[in-house]
Amino acid sequence: MRLLLIALRVTWGVLPFTVGTGLAAALDDRSRDVQMAASALAWAAWAVVLVATLVPHPVSLTAIRVAAPAVAAVGFWSGSGSAMVAGVVAVGLAFLAETGVAFVNGPAYPNERRFPLRPPGLLLLGTVELAWALALGGPVAGVLLLATGRLAVGLPVVVVGLAVAAVLLRALHGLSRRWVVFVPAGLVLHDPMALADPVLFQRKVVETVRLAPAETDSLDLTKGALGPAVELLLRDKVPMVLAVPGTRGGEPGSSTRLLFSPSRPGAVLAEAIARRLVR
Repeated sequence: MRLLLIALRVTWGVLPFTVGTGLAAALDDRSRDVQMAASALAWAAWAVVLVATLVPHPVSLTAIRVAAPAVAAVGFWSGSGSAMVAGVVAVGLAFLAETGVAFVNGPAYPNERRFPLRPPGLLLLGTVELAWALALGGPVAGVLLLATGRLAVGLPVVVVGLAVAAVLLRALHGLSRRWVVFVPAGLVLHDPMALADPVLFQRKVVETVRLAPAETDSLDLTKGALGPAVELLLRDKVPMVLAVPGTRGGEPGSSTRLLFSPSRPGAVLAEAIARRLVR
């Protein structure tokens, strides 16, 4: 895990010499004002994300995963081989499951262990990508329009773009705040997309934790995530409030069996065994 964080930090630290030089070359035929505006945006984003790589936290994870695709996009737009490679490496490191584990555990207590959940499958079919494009594209386009002197168009684009970005970035950050966490009392499922409130499954009611069989009628809290699910079997029904999209409340429910989809199911099962939750 430590080597992964070092690799991530080094990758971001050298971006000015890889993607930065490619961007500068690609902007050679642009006006001085556009060059200055683009450079200021790039340096500001680089500085923010570099700090984020040094501070493991869910917010930092969101910043890295939002910025990494932008680095790749700039690298391929510039046409520079080194910039393209650096962008691909940045994306690969940012979206590794181990990176998610490292950053969500940053603010965790010493006796906790968090494991991120995979995103809902349907969101990966264009919704997340569109949200990312709108969140970054609006403010950047507005600033570049202002740099060209088009104040009447650029100013509204900046204002609207920032408002849209605030909403969409908050939604994207929600993907970084979904995890199952092992605590001394048992395990907690923290998933605002599936549950209105986190639910503690106490050690005494946990029968076992296992990979979900192909055919199961357990309560599905995976939200359609792709890949293998983990099944939690309980001795007694545990009440919970299921999240209902578009409302602040939820729908009461309870179950003795449920499914969730961690990004590293094998590591979750190993942790459950280590904490004697597998029988």
